Amino acid sequence: MRRLATLVAGVVVLAALAATPAAASAGQSGQNCAFPVTMTDATGTEVTVEERPDRVVTTNPSAAQTMWEIGGRDQVVGLTQYASYLEGAESRTNVSASFGVSRETVVGTNPDLVIAPNSSSGDVQGLRDAGLTVYHLPAPTDVDDIRQATTTIGRLTGNCQGAADTNAWMNANIEAVGNVTAGVDDRPEVLYPLGSGYVAAGNTFIDAVLATAGADNAAGEYTGYPQLNDEVIAQTDPDALVLHNQTGYLLDEEPYASTTAGRQNAVVRVRERDMSQPGPRSVVNAIHDVTRQLYPDRYNDSVYVPQSAVEGATPATVSEGTSGGSGPGFTALGGVVALLAATLVARRRC
Repeated sequence: MRRLATLVAGVVVLAALAATPAAASAGQSGQNCAFPVTMTDATGTEVTVEERPDRVVTTNPSAAQTMWEIGGRDQVVGLTQYASYLEGAESRTNVSASFGVSRETVVGTNPDLVIAPNSSSGDVQGLRDAGLTVYHLPAPTDVDDIRQATTTIGRLTGNCQGAADTNAWMNANIEAVGNVTAGVDDRPEVLYPLGSGYVAAGNTFIDAVLATAGADNAAGEYTGYPQLNDEVIAQTDPDALVLHNQTGYLLDEEPYASTTAGRQNAVVRVRERDMSQPGPRSVVNAIHDVTRQLYPDRYNDSVYVPQSAVEGATPATVSEGTSGGSGPGFTALGGVVALLAATLVARRRC
């Protein structure tokens, strides 16, 4: 465990707890969710949605999950196979292909809007060439990116209030989990192995979840999803391994078996989709699961904040316009989080 890293991570977690969507002016929420709307996506393309879309296709499960959370599920006509766990998903068209999505299948759903998160970047231009309206979201690397994506999806689909409620729910649970880990002097160091030496390192959504849940990433000095050799992995010497529910073999294999986690049989079990689908539901599920297991003496079921407790939040404002519109603007507090997140990269985190 590294106490200096603990101090930096604590600052970022506190900043994340404080970050909330900027409130729209009183009486403006309906106007702010009006159509047409033009926003600039991650490709730098101005995307105009003329009216509230009745038919939406999501090319990644994180976007589908977000649509379900913000109250837009009835608008979704197509999604990918990895979103099949969502209630009612079986009645939507599966647009998955061997790699990415099937352009022909997406076109066949006759969508008003296609929402394509970063992992679907290879499909964007082809779908646009087919004459579809496609909004491409950037890759999230921290919780504030999830807030911004939720607000953006809500704005594009006319679900601004639902997006505000969803962000408020996520924020409330982040704060509740933060209260559990507040005052901890020695945070556990964990490693999230992906197999074949690959790990989830700093500046990733997974790293952000771990930090919010009160853990330090033993591979936080690296960035992204690097492949580390056995010697480097052994040197990280995590206190616990974070493994998917269906994965158990790594703990008995070298170099993991020789780490503190291996010797003490210390494992944190998580659901894979909660760590691989950066959406509001994933954040809430993952931080509770990790915190519950790392801090069993501090955590109890009352920590969870239900969605019904935060309904009626004020929708966040986003930059928009009929021309020259920009993407979702970061709030002042969101900017603080982003700045502190950059500081944490020095240690490395999210």
